[in-house]
Amino acid sequence: MLKKAKVTAKDVARLAGVSQSTVSRAFSPNPNVSKETLLKVYKAAEELDYRPNAIARSMVTNKTKLIGMIIHDMYNPFYPEVLDKFSKSLGMHGYHILFVNSESEHIRDEEVYQLLDYHVEAVIVTDAFLSSGLAEKFRKVDIPVIFFNRYEEMSSSSVVCCNNVHGGRLAASYLLERGLTRLAFIEGSPNTSTSMDREKGFREVLAEHGLDLLKVTGHFTFEGGFRAAMELFRLKQPPEAIFCANDIMALGAINAARVMGLKVPDDVSIMGFDDIAMADWPIYRLTTIKQPVDEMVRETVELIVRNNAQAASRPEFHMISGQLVERESVIPLRR
Repeated sequence: MLKKAKVTAKDVARLAGVSQSTVSRAFSPNPNVSKETLLKVYKAAEELDYRPNAIARSMVTNKTKLIGMIIHDMYNPFYPEVLDKFSKSLGMHGYHILFVNSESEHIRDEEVYQLLDYHVEAVIVTDAFLSSGLAEKFRKVDIPVIFFNRYEEMSSSSVVCCNNVHGGRLAASYLLERGLTRLAFIEGSPNTSTSMDREKGFREVLAEHGLDLLKVTGHFTFEGGFRAAMELFRLKQPPEAIFCANDIMALGAINAARVMGLKVPDDVSIMGFDDIAMADWPIYRLTTIKQPVDEMVRETVELIVRNNAQAASRPEFHMISGQLVERESVIPLRR
C-alpha cells in the first residue's frame, strides 16, 4: 500500500492562491494577514488536512514556543493544579510546556541539560532548588528563569510569589480572635522560603501578644503532617490550634486528631495554607489561606510574554496577597 504523501505549506499556498510565507504567517500566534486571506488559508488547510510543522517553524523563527517547568513534589495536590493552570494559560499564547519532574529538591545537571537541549524560551521553577551554577547556564544563553511560589536569597531571577508573611499573619490573627492562645506550627521543609515566611508572619502576630509558638516539622507531606500532629497531641499540654504550612499537612493533622479521638474543631482547631481542592471535601472542610494561584500564573505568563517580545529586562519581583477561606476546621468566633 502506497504511503500517503505529506501535505506541505506549499500545497496549501497553491490551493489558497497565496504565497508560502503567507501560509506560515497565517499559522503563527499573531498572524499578520487580512481576515479574508486567513479564511482562504484555513479553508485550504482543512481541505488538505494540513498541520503546520512546529519543529520546522522553530528552525525558521528561532522560537520553539516551549517553556520548561520544574516541579519536584507531584504528590502534593497543589502542584498538579498549578501545572494544569499553566498549561491552559500558556496554551492561549501558543506555548507548550516541557515538564521536568525533579527527582530531588535539588535540580540536577541532567535535568537542566534536558531543557537546554530543547531550547526552551523560559524556565519556571516551583518547589526545587536551582544552584547558582546551574542558573548561570540559563543566563549564558539568555533563557529567563522565574521562581514560582518561592524565591532564593541572592538570586538574580524573577519571582512570582504569594505574600506568605501576610498569609501567616492572617492565620494567627484569625485564631487569636477566637480566644485560641496555645498555638503550634507545622513547618514544611526547613529552609524553604514558603515555610519560613509563613512562620515569620505567624510568629510576628504572636509576639505582639506576648505568646510563644510550638513548632514541629512535617516536610510538606500528608504523612509528615500526620506524624507531626501526633507528636503535638502527645504533649502534656497539647495545642488548642495548629497552623500548617500547607493544606496537605493540615489534612494529615486532621486525620491524626481523629486517631487520637479528638474532634475538629471542638477539641483542636486546624488551619492550612493553599486552598487545594481537597480542602473543601466534606470530610475535611479545612479553613485555610488561599493562594492567589490564578493571579500568580497570569503574572508569570505575562512575564514570559514580555521577555520574549523585547530584549531581556531586569528581574522582577511580584508578591501577591492571598485571602482567608473560612470553613469548619476552626471553632467559631465566641460572642
